[in-house]
Amino acid sequence: MYVESLALKDFRNYESLDIRFSDKINILYGDNAQGKTNILEAIYLAATTRSHKKSKDKEIIRFNQDNSFIRLGIKKRDVGHRIDVHIKSVGNKGIAVDGIPIKRATELFGLINIIMFSPEDLSIVKNGPGERRRFMDMEICQLSRIYYSNLSTYNKVLDQRNNTLKQISFRKGDDSLVDTLDVWDMQLVEAGSALIKERKNFISMLNEIIAGIHSSITSNSEGLELRYEPNVEIDGFKEALENKRNLDIKNTITMTGPHRDDFGIFINDSDVRIYGSQGQQRTAALSLKLSEIELVKNIINDNPILLLDDVMSELDSKRREALLDRISEIQTIVTCTGYDDFIKQRVNVDKIYKISQGRVV
Repeated sequence: MYVESLALKDFRNYESLDIRFSDKINILYGDNAQGKTNILEAIYLAATTRSHKKSKDKEIIRFNQDNSFIRLGIKKRDVGHRIDVHIKSVGNKGIAVDGIPIKRATELFGLINIIMFSPEDLSIVKNGPGERRRFMDMEICQLSRIYYSNLSTYNKVLDQRNNTLKQISFRKGDDSLVDTLDVWDMQLVEAGSALIKERKNFISMLNEIIAGIHSSITSNSEGLELRYEPNVEIDGFKEALENKRNLDIKNTITMTGPHRDDFGIFINDSDVRIYGSQGQQRTAALSLKLSEIELVKNIINDNPILLLDDVMSELDSKRREALLDRISEIQTIVTCTGYDDFIKQRVNVDKIYKISQGRVV
């Protein structure tokens, strides 16, 4: 699996772009704020329907334009495919696969698997639980259409339940809406239980891989373990919602459910989020991404596509070497201000592009 080509029109700072990639290592280099990351964002968006920056659609469209277009050409098991994305300033995106419009994002998942690694990911360990939940959700969604459907359903029901809580709080003494909570609770438990089960399985599979990777990076001096920390267990989900209903009404927000999950990262049985040094936190984050690559390989029996957004400058030589050792066999598209690090590591780079002011020069 690899990206063959990318064409853009009115995307971010690109009026137009047409670029072809090697199926191995590609470098996009240039000064900051020239548009290197925008290329990775376009690839990621075409593969997942979402920006890794969590940007709104209207923020992606080039200034003074109403529409933006992405055309991504990929090759999977020797078969070519095309993904077209039409981003509008008003209304939902239009997406087509091989010229056929799709109605749901789930129809796109499984066609292409993307792993994004940016400097922000180096902080995933010490950041709040929201970042770690997002890490789980984005990867599991690419691996499971059912998970994406359950996540979408859960978020919609959660919004409905929170709106009902606000109405009950505002209209005190009116019990007509209380029965509605029973309906939302039932649906929340059903969709949420599926999320908890999948997340628990995902962390378990990562654990089988990450320990060995982390051990090799740290010269066998540290043992790393991930621990899933669900906000509530499946068996007690319904009861917890009932017990905290009055508190939820008071706060006008749902306090129980997988939207408050987290996972712990432990080195030698010590919580890295709290007690780890900056170096340990960065090594744990790198191990997390490298294990993600191996997990996707195992599940889809193919190589994912790796996008590295200016990560090399943030890693010391040892961590850089650990990363480079594992990307030689998969397509990698890298952004950086220079490519000296790759030359020093004697990495075989297939294509190099200089990016300047939204153009490949």
